[in-house]
Amino acid sequence: MAENKFKGKMIEPLSLADNEKVHDFIERVFGYSGFNARRLAEACSLYSRMIKKDTTICLTLAGAMTPIGMSGPIINLIRKGFVDFIISTGANIYHDFHRAFNLPVYQGSHQADDSALYQEGIARIYDTFVQDLETLMPSDRVILKPLLKMKFERPISSADLHKIVGEEVLKSAPHPDKSFVATAAEFDVPIYTPSPGDSSIGMNLIIPKLLADSIPLDPFQDVIETTAIVKGSEKNGAIIIGGGAPKNFYLQTQTTLSQILREDFGGHDYFIQLTSDSPQWGGLSGATPEEAKSWGKVKDPDNCVVVYSCCSITFPMLCQYVNLSESPREVKRLSKKKVEYVKELKEKAEKNELVVKEYKDLLNT
Repeated sequence: MAENKFKGKMIEPLSLADNEKVHDFIERVFGYSGFNARRLAEACSLYSRMIKKDTTICLTLAGAMTPIGMSGPIINLIRKGFVDFIISTGANIYHDFHRAFNLPVYQGSHQADDSALYQEGIARIYDTFVQDLETLMPSDRVILKPLLKMKFERPISSADLHKIVGEEVLKSAPHPDKSFVATAAEFDVPIYTPSPGDSSIGMNLIIPKLLADSIPLDPFQDVIETTAIVKGSEKNGAIIIGGGAPKNFYLQTQTTLSQILREDFGGHDYFIQLTSDSPQWGGLSGATPEEAKSWGKVKDPDNCVVVYSCCSITFPMLCQYVNLSESPREVKRLSKKKVEYVKELKEKAEKNELVVKEYKDLLNT
């Protein structure tokens, strides 16, 4: 019996015959293999399980994903109800707008002469070219136009801001179906960014700050709303693309509940990360789910998969797998529900004796 415990599926020479479809290739070629091919197959299976368990699924997005066209797979996930909220770098949100307005983003070369590109007004994202006058500056107008018309009665979260801009794209863009921000607005999928100032969106928002009425963006509201969504959900899990601040911003919802609000949920139920970052450098991007367990950020590392590879390869394959495997599920429309979730979080905190006792002196000063 002890010997059998260490025996798994026999690894045979892999067969390409009858595995032409992506779904079959992942299950019966990658899944019958080893290393990161097998990890990707495990991630696909885990994503399907998350969907079947009606998990509240967060997509975290770092790296230059939308410049290379990854808005398309994200749009499909939103429409099928496979993503319930998104935490993204501001850059991925900003570059998502280009295609909706026919603003060009071209395949270029990573070996281009960057001095020559600068003279031509072309910015390079590795092997992708974006033009200043033809693309970036018109996108700036997309951001500012709806926000400068708004009169705000209260501070807003970054999800509120992105919904306003997404609704403008829905209304005025020739191809709103090419924007994941617009699709998220349509399906009430909130989009948060942990660093509002760290992108062209933040750069544009200095205009109302300097020359008009400042937009009352409150980043702490993002912390409250994401924590409230997690608390209000039966099961929680994430698809983490890259790492960076979006990864930590999602994971910290659990430590906000346990360390700050004294409600120990034990961590997130599921965790999938597609990354090229490794753990030995000590950064959060490469930190493993086992390490996250020590913080109470994940419950069970057995329900966690890390795939070490380029997200430009693994993310579309992961998306296509669930696209072919799973039926669409009802969209949770968390943009409409988050207000009630925040109210419940606040009421629970006010009644929590540990919280009241811990912060009594601070609150009375």
